Amino acid sequence: MDRLASFANDPSDKPPCRGCSSYLTEPYIKCAECGPSSFLLCLQCFTRGFEYKKHQSDHKYEIMTSDFPVLEPGWTAQEEMALLEAVMDCGFGNWQDVAYQMRTKTKEECESHYMKNFINNPLFSSTLLSLRKAKDSRVAEGAIPFKPSDDPPRPTFDSVLSRDMAGYMPARADFMEEFDNYAEWDLKDIDFVDDDSDVLRALKLAVVDIYHSRLKERQRRKKIIRDHGLINLRKFQMLERCYPKEVQELYDVMRRFARVVGPIEHDKFIESHALEFELRREIRRLQEYRKAGIKSFCSAKVYERVKRMREDERRKRTMLCDVLQYIQDGRACQQWLSKQAAIDAGITPAVTTITVSATGRRSAPPLNLTGLPGTEKLNEREKELCQVVRLVPGAYLEYKQALLNECRRQGGLRLAQARALIKIDVNKTRKIYDFLIKEGYITKA
Repeated sequence: MDRLASFANDPSDKPPCRGCSSYLTEPYIKCAECGPSSFLLCLQCFTRGFEYKKHQSDHKYEIMTSDFPVLEPGWTAQEEMALLEAVMDCGFGNWQDVAYQMRTKTKEECESHYMKNFINNPLFSSTLLSLRKAKDSRVAEGAIPFKPSDDPPRPTFDSVLSRDMAGYMPARADFMEEFDNYAEWDLKDIDFVDDDSDVLRALKLAVVDIYHSRLKERQRRKKIIRDHGLINLRKFQMLERCYPKEVQELYDVMRRFARVVGPIEHDKFIESHALEFELRREIRRLQEYRKAGIKSFCSAKVYERVKRMREDERRKRTMLCDVLQYIQDGRACQQWLSKQAAIDAGITPAVTTITVSATGRRSAPPLNLTGLPGTEKLNEREKELCQVVRLVPGAYLEYKQALLNECRRQGGLRLAQARALIKIDVNKTRKIYDFLIKEGYITKA
């Protein structure tokens, strides 16, 4: 005879006796030859030699009982199952209620046995740890990581951040609006019936195949967005701004090829081009040194310092030519020269003289920028321009940014476009436009 455990305490959980149809209580008998369904008998029917259809009284049998120790002597398998069920029903730590539900053990016995065999048992803990690791590995293989943020943001519905994230919902790992969001509409009225013709059935199957292809396209797009870290758009843009302007333009052009390569390969491609750009710039700088006859880095430092001084002098001469071009007045030119000399000497000039042009018209004096907001953001040449055209620094900075943005977008800027963009006096617009061209802020279209 074999002693097998029955893992249930409630008699109603087991099939009834085939002889008397009563609920079975341990121990009871199981026929080892009848099957595939179990043929169970209580002890009373078994002692009477009950026979039914194919079952004979001389068949081999098994005694079903859980009255044997498993983990410790004094704790039967039935009591082990009763303890686990009581802890599940009453909660961990409620040992008084657990003992009351078991009725065969005290509170202290339940607590010590559970802690010893189910909590602090090294065999169970190692088994559970290995199972948990195996589960984590299976999840990691199929999960798509959320790059580049460890803790994805959880924006509220219809917020600015939610729009920046394209409606991504981190708690659901899904988007509010799917690609081809109404693809399911083509399937809502399709119904497969037995009397469909072959052509109609083939048409319905074709519609289902099209829908499956749309689902695959959704998953492909989601994977690209998640793998490349495009969900958090602001963080992605901040990472992109770390590159020089030329590399940023390349990044924007090559972004469309990210769908055919992995995120690591794409980042390596961009990094390699950024390194190539830095190497080419360094090579051009070294070629300039060699062309100038410089053979040591100490001489190169002196060359750079002299080069900056030469460029400053060239700007001063260029500004003098500009002033002589726009101000055809001897006294005004003399005032400008005196003021420039004071600036070079480190003295703040005070310009209050009103000049008279060659045509006899009274021209307004240069604008005094002392105390005006935004003056500290201007260099000396920009301050000179604002004084000459009598333009406050805040307005100049706004016009300058607008022209820079338009030039960057168009790849160049014409004077007519600048006048259409800045609604001020056309002569002032012309001076600002020429100044930005000469300083290299913008380029002509």
